[in-house]
Amino acid sequence: MNPFFNIYIGPMFGSKTTRLLGEVDRLKHKGRKVAAFKPKMDARYSADKISSHNGGSVDAYSIERAEEIFDLSYQFDSIAVDEAFMIPNIAAVLIDSYRSGKNIIVSSIQMDAGEKPFPSIEKMLPFATKIEVCPAVCSFEGCDQDAFYTKALFDIENATQEEKVGAKGMYEPRCFNHFFESQK
Repeated sequence: MNPFFNIYIGPMFGSKTTRLLGEVDRLKHKGRKVAAFKPKMDARYSADKISSHNGGSVDAYSIERAEEIFDLSYQFDSIAVDEAFMIPNIAAVLIDSYRSGKNIIVSSIQMDAGEKPFPSIEKMLPFATKIEVCPAVCSFEGCDQDAFYTKALFDIENATQEEKVGAKGMYEPRCFNHFFESQK
């Protein structure tokens, strides 16, 4: 069986992690051995679980560097990584793991609130066997359009690391019009 490399990208609150958790659950029902990883700096819900905003979760290894995956993944045939953009060197490690025959599942925002794409996500996209852009619903009052952008509700340039990780109330998903309107 050929391995797969699935990437779920989009703005904050676009259910990317929910899709990753669904894939992990599906693989486990198939009898696959799945290792889940998350950035150590992301302890919004739990230090040792990948958790979605709607309450779903799976046990995970918290890592600071992507190379830690190599130390643990030899016993697994599938690797799931949440918030991949926060983990240094993640693209190289996941591409190597995919090339060695492991299934890869990634959930991540693809660009920051300043419209800068994350280089690690850009590097992974050509290897993806499936890319799903997961829109949220625009949070602008009275709008129900699909949101593909993330708006920071604070001064992102002078933010602390904890603020940059963020959570509800710190970022909002915005549709095209309400994101670019607010940039003017």
